[in-house]
Amino acid sequence: MKIKGIIFEDTVNYKKISLTIMMPKCDFKCDRECGYPICQNGPLANSEDIEIDAENIIKKYYIDNPIVEALVFQGLEPFDTYDDLVEFISIFRLYSNDDIVIYTGYTIDEIVEMNKFEWLSHIPNIIIKFGRYRPDQESIYDEVLGVKLASPNQYAMKIS
Repeated sequence: MKIKGIIFEDTVNYKKISLTIMMPKCDFKCDRECGYPICQNGPLANSEDIEIDAENIIKKYYIDNPIVEALVFQGLEPFDTYDDLVEFISIFRLYSNDDIVIYTGYTIDEIVEMNKFEWLSHIPNIIIKFGRYRPDQESIYDEVLGVKLASPNQYAMKIS
C-alpha cells in the first residue's frame, strides 16, 4: 500500500496514543471550496509516496509498540484511497479491536452517497471525523476525539 508517512506515537489527533498513517491522495476539495490553497497538508502531497506492506505497519503497532492504543488515518484524504483503507482495516481487525479513527474532509452525506459508509458501519470501534477545513474559524473541542478541531463544522462520531 502507498502512504505518505507514519507517526508511531501520536498524541495530537486522538485522546489515546495512536499510530497515525498519512494517506497518499486528496482532491483538495477544501481548497476548491475556499477558492485558494488552505490545506495544511499541501506540502505532504508533494512528498514521495512510501510503499509499505500493511502487515509491517500492523507489526509495528501490535508487536513493537505496546503503548499505542488506537490507529488513526489522516491527510491527505483516506476516503480517496478507499480500497487500501478497507484492506488495511480488514487485516488490522485480525489482530486488534482497538479504536480506528478516520479523519476526512467529506461530510457524512458524501460518504454515504459514495457507498463508503455501509461496510465501515459494521466494523467495531470505528470513529470518523467529518468536515472540511474552513479557515479563519474558531477551533472547537471534540468530545469524541478528545482534541480540538480546526473549524466548527467538523465533528467526530463513533459509527460502530
